Amino acid sequence: MIIAERKPLEEIRGMISGCKRILVVGCGTCVTICWAGGEKEVGILSSQLRLVRLASSREGKKLSIVEAVVERQCEKEMVIEELRDKMQDVEAILSMACGIGVQTVADVFEEKPVFPALNTTFMGMPEGEGVWTEKCGACGDCMLYWTGGICPVVRCAKGLLNGPCGGTRKGGKCEIDSEKDCAWVLIYRRLEKQGRLDLMRKYYEPKNYRAVKRPGKIEALEA
Repeated sequence: MIIAERKPLEEIRGMISGCKRILVVGCGTCVTICWAGGEKEVGILSSQLRLVRLASSREGKKLSIVEAVVERQCEKEMVIEELRDKMQDVEAILSMACGIGVQTVADVFEEKPVFPALNTTFMGMPEGEGVWTEKCGACGDCMLYWTGGICPVVRCAKGLLNGPCGGTRKGGKCEIDSEKDCAWVLIYRRLEKQGRLDLMRKYYEPKNYRAVKRPGKIEALEA
């Protein structure tokens, strides 16, 4: 099971600054169980964002929020079925799911910026047969807001945080594995679609790998 916790309200507020209409979408599985991104948490965050925007003399703009919960944000079919009718006039999507859920929504709705409302902290390993593709390293310091919903920490073979290396192959392939796309080429193309290429000029500080202590533990207590 994937464990996550909500980002600070001020950080979330900064992501959606300037937006007038957003979609806040929770996930009905792991993050619901750990009390981070279920229906209740979607409602709480939405109410907090409305109140903060209303009280802010700096922004002074009413915030319209559409709320939804997808049973499993990590499954594209469910995301498409449950969200496609809610996208009208939405400027951005605030995902209350793990990093995999954020990236799934970002893959489905490539024209819309998708922001992470949670930090994915650690994952429980399923004990059965199966195949998984790693897209989130559960670093506890999510940067998907800056990289178009694509995680360079794990999708770049070198974990580079500031653009592609000099070995990027023709056609946007990785020099380590020519069968794989270069993560930073994917990030560039995604940001280009969203009109947010200015983020490619941002310098990212080295990762704080002490952000999450191992083994991870969160004790969620209801208020």
